[in-house]
Amino acid sequence: MNTKHTHSFQAEVAQLLHLVTHSLYSNKEIFLRELISNASDACDKLRFEALNKPELYEGQPQLEVRVSFDKKARTLTIADTGIGMSEQEAIDNLGTIAKSGTKDFMSKLSGDQKADSQLIGQFGVGFYSGFIVADRITVESRRAGLSASEGVRWVSGGSGDFEVEQIERAERGTSITLHLREDAEEFLNAWKLKQLINKYSDHISLPILMEKEEWKEGENDQPGDMVKTGEWETVNQASALWTRPKKDITPEQYIEFYKNISHDSEAPLTWSHNRVEGNTEYTQLLYIPAHAPMDLWNRDKKAGIKLYVKRVFIMDDAEALMPTYLRFVKGVIDSADLPLNVSRELLQESRDVRLIRDGNTRRVLSMLEDLAKHDRHDAAAVTEGDVVDVVSEDDKAKEGKYTQFYSEFGAVLKEGLGEDFGNSERIAKLLRFASSTSDGLTVSFADYKSRMKEGQEAIYYITADTLAAARNSPQLEVFKKKGIEVLLMTDRVDEWALNYLTEFDGTPLQSVAKGAVDLGKLQDEAEKKAAEEAAETFKPTLARLKQALNNEVEDVRVTTRLVDSPACIVVQDGGMSAQLARMLKQAGQPIPQSRPVLEVNPEHPLVKKLEGSVHFDDLAHILFDQALLAEGGMPEDPAAYVKRVNALLV
Repeated sequence: MNTKHTHSFQAEVAQLLHLVTHSLYSNKEIFLRELISNASDACDKLRFEALNKPELYEGQPQLEVRVSFDKKARTLTIADTGIGMSEQEAIDNLGTIAKSGTKDFMSKLSGDQKADSQLIGQFGVGFYSGFIVADRITVESRRAGLSASEGVRWVSGGSGDFEVEQIERAERGTSITLHLREDAEEFLNAWKLKQLINKYSDHISLPILMEKEEWKEGENDQPGDMVKTGEWETVNQASALWTRPKKDITPEQYIEFYKNISHDSEAPLTWSHNRVEGNTEYTQLLYIPAHAPMDLWNRDKKAGIKLYVKRVFIMDDAEALMPTYLRFVKGVIDSADLPLNVSRELLQESRDVRLIRDGNTRRVLSMLEDLAKHDRHDAAAVTEGDVVDVVSEDDKAKEGKYTQFYSEFGAVLKEGLGEDFGNSERIAKLLRFASSTSDGLTVSFADYKSRMKEGQEAIYYITADTLAAARNSPQLEVFKKKGIEVLLMTDRVDEWALNYLTEFDGTPLQSVAKGAVDLGKLQDEAEKKAAEEAAETFKPTLARLKQALNNEVEDVRVTTRLVDSPACIVVQDGGMSAQLARMLKQAGQPIPQSRPVLEVNPEHPLVKKLEGSVHFDDLAHILFDQALLAEGGMPEDPAAYVKRVNALLV
């Protein structure tokens, strides 16, 4: 005799269920999408495991999902003929959440119920969405390959615990029965269910079946009703969306497919659906999301590309198909050339995979170039010759989308400068920056070059922690005075990325915070001569400053880059910027031993006051600490800085 065992939910599941049953009511229908998606995944897993173990089909190779309901019992059942679960798998899969992202899911719940409900599938907890409409859920399952006596029944009311017992179950797969709440009876309607299946799950490559109904007249003046006929019919297209002719797919279907594979509640910015022919044949359906996921900066997170081989699902997150810097791209690749038993190890080594990866990279960059072309009309259109045809949106609909893309993903795109040398030129053309003469992320390198002053020999830029810090940096003073534009770079990745980009279209990139300022032909001979004379006159003071700051600076020198400020910090050419050093320190990383250069403005009253001052050493340290503060740094000893300033004020 089988006995029931009661188990407690993992604490995070209990918390999640409380939120689901008490908060996420504004978009109830998403539960059906999630449960059908899970059923489809179970069938995909069986198909994949059966490649090496065909006996798992148990003589019944048909893979399908069935949706049925019972009005009297007020139940809705989603059943599949997929891989199924053993008793232990039911306990593990339905009683715990083995994802570190669950706590992040909890923290993301905002009070916007519609948006919150869309988060459920994104964190791998789609099964629990059933409790949005049900006060009790019964799951019956048997894993393919186990005996009929090793079935399992799982029952829970969505509170603190669940019951599990072993049952006889002849058929493999899983059936999930929802005991609906009174306010969810709308889902006991065949028309309503078909509408939702067509809306959310039409792209599922498996047949989704429902029992046919016909109208039966009532007797003795009783109203008629729809009754089931015993026949089952397929209510979805039952073909993978990416395999259909593009002319037969509406934009709404593309968008709904994206939402299903990405668990995103918003439409993507753009997509591209292509059949690539040549040495390697494959179909690609790639999407660029409208917003960045919260784990965008987790480089260990695998890419969002699903791999199919001859329409057989092989794996989620096939990281070998997309470079890391394009990890935000979602979509599907269906290859005709890879072996059906391909593994992650084979993916890393396969020549065909490298060709697919290169093709995907080119396609995504082309999508971005197309967005940029219609967002900024000075960009050149780029064509690609290895694609049969392309699905594109109306050009007008793309207006403004590249600006939106760049604000979300621009910092990640910059990683490509160091990762993808073959496409670094294309990536550089897609980059956008703020500048000292413009607002917002609107300036490309090409824009900058078109506005360079006659005689200007470099593209000048500065890196800083914030836009305000960059815009107000003392190091920009001479550039502002002469009307020379400087690009303002404030992403954490900028300093690293620009190590791999030393020029653009033949023009070198020069940091205004590294090395001595050299404006070349933009600085007239009179200015150069005045600077040389000032350096000579000020030489004794420079020597005293260097002695006073002996342990803190590499050198002290006169500069022409300052106009209103007394001093600034610079690093030697090839040295590490103060911003990068701060980031490494915050991350607990070792920092190479190096000291900055202090540059002083000999025309500033505070610098002039140094000569003959009885407080020379204190003024020297105040100059240095203020220069650090101006660049977003902190004095090594803030208390000593305050003490020196107070003493001079008194």
